[in-house]
Amino acid sequence: MIRRFSRALAVLSVAVALPALAPAAAQAQATSRLCSGQAGETPGPACLVAHEELGALPAGPLYWTIDAFPDVETATRAKPPHGAVVQAFGQVWLFDVGGKGKVLPGGRHLADVGPLPLDEGAAGAFSVEYLKSTFTPGMTAPVHVHSGPEAFYAVSGGSCLETPDGAQVARGAGHSLMVRRGPPMLLMAIGSETRQGFALILHQDGSPPTTLTSDWTPKGLCPKT
Repeated sequence: MIRRFSRALAVLSVAVALPALAPAAAQAQATSRLCSGQAGETPGPACLVAHEELGALPAGPLYWTIDAFPDVETATRAKPPHGAVVQAFGQVWLFDVGGKGKVLPGGRHLADVGPLPLDEGAAGAFSVEYLKSTFTPGMTAPVHVHSGPEAFYAVSGGSCLETPDGAQVARGAGHSLMVRRGPPMLLMAIGSETRQGFALILHQDGSPPTTLTSDWTPKGLCPKT
């Protein structure tokens, strides 16, 4: 379910079946499409499943909380004020941004991803974008930057996130990765299993969530298997 689209949609990265060292120009593709039909469920571009306006962020460490529910009705009843109910990958999910360890009636808590790497003293009104995607092994997203932190949660497969600071690698259902605002990045599916998962982008209102860039070339730090 997609709620409260009161602003222009973010530019979303497109997955492309190219090696991580492909020229940036070859990867400079983007889409602003919403998820519909099988978008995001089959290999190809990421798509937007939900956008929520959060306003001022609460004090303290913030987490992306992820819960699963048996049906949309139960999830909707349990949804916090800024939560998002999403149907994807054969399941009903409830996403929120806040403190960790919350227990929601009727749900099964899966993860608290965080604390999200916000800039110290971050203030103002914020929004959150939730995306889903399916990558076959070796598939990448074009090099891009975000105006706020991004986090990933995988339903299946393996992930490598390369930035100028190095590469983060994680494998298996339920793994997560995070990156702070600013550095260019490349996400790649690794291993032998198709990677399916979600991404969260937390950003200040008025700043574009995602911007493609050709100012950095990955060093090929991601493993091929």
